[in-house]
Amino acid sequence: MARNEQIFAAVDIGSTKIVALVGKKNEEGKIEIIGFGQSMSQGIKRGVVLNIDEAYAAISEAVRKAEDSFGGDIEQVYVNLTGQQMKTIGTKIQKYLVPGSVVSEEDVAQLYEQVAHIPIQEGYKIYQISPQLFTIDNEAGIMNPVGITGEKLEASFKVFIAPDQYELSVQKCFDRAGIRVKKMVIDPIASSEVILSEDEKEAGVVLLDIGGGTTKMSVYHENVLCYLSVIPFGGNVITHDIKEGCSILLRQAESLKTQFGQAMGDFAPEDRVVTIPGISGWEPKEISFKSLAFIIQARMEEIVDAFYFQLENSGCLDNLGAGIVITGGTSLMTNLNQLVKFRTGLDVRKGVPNMRSIMANSDMEDPRFGTALGLITLAANEEDGTRKTVRKKKKKVSEEGFFSQVKKQVTRQVTMFFDDDQDTEMY
Repeated sequence: MARNEQIFAAVDIGSTKIVALVGKKNEEGKIEIIGFGQSMSQGIKRGVVLNIDEAYAAISEAVRKAEDSFGGDIEQVYVNLTGQQMKTIGTKIQKYLVPGSVVSEEDVAQLYEQVAHIPIQEGYKIYQISPQLFTIDNEAGIMNPVGITGEKLEASFKVFIAPDQYELSVQKCFDRAGIRVKKMVIDPIASSEVILSEDEKEAGVVLLDIGGGTTKMSVYHENVLCYLSVIPFGGNVITHDIKEGCSILLRQAESLKTQFGQAMGDFAPEDRVVTIPGISGWEPKEISFKSLAFIIQARMEEIVDAFYFQLENSGCLDNLGAGIVITGGTSLMTNLNQLVKFRTGLDVRKGVPNMRSIMANSDMEDPRFGTALGLITLAANEEDGTRKTVRKKKKKVSEEGFFSQVKKQVTRQVTMFFDDDQDTEMY
């Protein structure tokens, strides 16, 4: 790697794994992944860092592997942020103008400034502000008010808040490692960068990211982020259900889920079983594919119903022209699309990272790496945009203006197996 070559780094902190990526822009303008590291999560529950020491060890392991793979040091990173206490609140702000005046970018900037200082729950902080629509003199539905004549400017905003402890805990882990957190990005915003298309965001779409510890949902319409919510359970509870329902070990339950599980019991074959070895001399157990599928279906229906409840409360249900895009590790489960479509009545597709602008191993084209790839894409695009802005003349910057920059930014917001193969017999 060239000495002065600029690199970008991202760390996806999940409930089941930590993923660190390092990339650079090549001559074609594509993001080339040059470093990769992964470790099992520790000290993290439902996406939130609880034990600083354990989380630091897991993050350091993933970062070290990524550094070793490209032969350099990571100095700053983009990191995801999630947690079950993340909330969406709506607010309206208004500003009176001099009669006959034209709305300027400074007027819009003042609205953003007011939103940034609205009173919120104690112990929480604002992590993202998303403008919805503007109204000028009772003329509603305006996307860009700059240049329009009026006396009263109003705007609706969605504000995404979460406990400030979420950020502080993550920051402490990277401070110990001597790495600067350049930016923290809300998890669904990062994954949407590579999972969703611009057409889907315009038509109206839900990104449903079913991970190990949490299920994250984000709703887009007219290229604007409208709603965020985190459901405090994911694929891990399915593993525990299998463990309890079949009276087997947790690692065996995870392997059953990933190798033979599916989301709809009616579609599972009745005449197929899997044999699980006994523990310490106990007789092996036979578990039918159909019984396994019904255990999974019961919990998946609970997750989907909880998601749909949030979707109904969001007020966005009637604006989903594209439907639901499912991603995350659990999205790989057989027949999950059919179950979600059956429970919600909406069109469903499985979301995998769009690799058109990314050069990486084919194994990376996997829903489990959506957040990490989204983070590295945001890092590359924003850093590249910063360098270009610095090189521009001041006049050029003022021509682009505050509102245009914000609008562009908002639009962009975009297997475990048994240790011994002979332990499992399928027939």
